[in-house]
Amino acid sequence: MIKRESNNTVDCGLIKIPILEHPLGRKEVTILLEANLNVPQSSEGIIIFVHGSGSGRHSQRNRSVAGKLNEDGLATLLLDLLTMEEERIDNQTRQLRFDIGSLSKRLVFAIDWITNNPVTKNLSIGLFGASTGAAAALVAASERGAVSAIVSRGGRPDLAGKDILRRVHAPTLLLVGGNDEEVLHLNENALKDIKAEKKKLTIIPGATHLFEEPGKLEQVARIASGWFRCYFLIKKHGN
Repeated sequence: MIKRESNNTVDCGLIKIPILEHPLGRKEVTILLEANLNVPQSSEGIIIFVHGSGSGRHSQRNRSVAGKLNEDGLATLLLDLLTMEEERIDNQTRQLRFDIGSLSKRLVFAIDWITNNPVTKNLSIGLFGASTGAAAALVAASERGAVSAIVSRGGRPDLAGKDILRRVHAPTLLLVGGNDEEVLHLNENALKDIKAEKKKLTIIPGATHLFEEPGKLEQVARIASGWFRCYFLIKKHGN
């Protein structure tokens, strides 16, 4: 179902993206990943949210950032990389969220879906990854040149591995809370391995891992929006 909201945003509501997988020793299967797609009028880019550990498209933090990006004219795809059944399993085992290989393969399918969907095929693509989702975003970007920019929020880019980071050419911004010391150290080291010519680590003073402090998430949204719009504009003009 597609409806137009009062802010000239096309709200496609709940959509399901088909993903082909080849389980070991089994026939090819198709699974459906659920997502929420919003496309502002005259948008020139779309941001895929790659959720992190134990999070998903219903996360208030992700929805808050997505809302800011929509206000700035950017389309958003809030995508669950795990099915509902897989989420139930992961809540008990905490293993699937760290299966970066599987998550990144599914994200690649989602990127291909965007490039072929009539509503989104002409939009530049950005990836917004949080926690373990940032690693999946970097792996997918290393495989798909259609990705124009990446933003990581409190991410674990180190989980992508050095070989992958050295194949990432899309402009990459790493956002880390100043009080998230362990993750900050991991991001500092990962930044050195990222191949992209345009890369940056930005520290949000006073923020912890989830950016729950007043005003910190808004700061993340503002900085991320500027990064995406800048590199979408550069791509548009071919520079």
